[in-house]
Amino acid sequence: MTNPKQTLLVNGKNFTLDADPNMPVLWAIRDIIGLTGTKYGCGSGLCGACTIHVDGVPMRGCLTSLKQVAGKNVTTIEGVAADSLKAKWAEHNVPQCGYCQAGQIMSAAALLTKTPNPSDTQIDEAMSGNICRCGTYPRIKAAIKATVADTAEV
Repeated sequence: MTNPKQTLLVNGKNFTLDADPNMPVLWAIRDIIGLTGTKYGCGSGLCGACTIHVDGVPMRGCLTSLKQVAGKNVTTIEGVAADSLKAKWAEHNVPQCGYCQAGQIMSAAALLTKTPNPSDTQIDEAMSGNICRCGTYPRIKAAIKATVADTAEV
């Protein structure tokens, strides 16, 4: 049986895919479209490595099907507008192994879009679904706070 064509809007560009509508969007992004910044971690939505934005809301790409994102704007780490945040990430030496970093940045970017000056509690809550095996949580929080401080100075 042939799958119906799926149209997926990723980072502002339309892609027509011959894929099962129940396919996780993570696989479409990585294996069909070829954007490999979004990582597969646990496959259960627990680690956050596969975090994408769907109409600006962070979601787990491993649990979100193509049919769930039909007609919506999907943003990946390759398309997120977070240059200041990414710069602070590097400045604070956040990445060690780097595997979780795309998901971490996606969650942090969504937080800063929704709450431009988050409290420590809001940062902790927004980032709680992202696991870093290297334990760089203090540096992650410092990078988020530094991004807020730089934004406030502008």
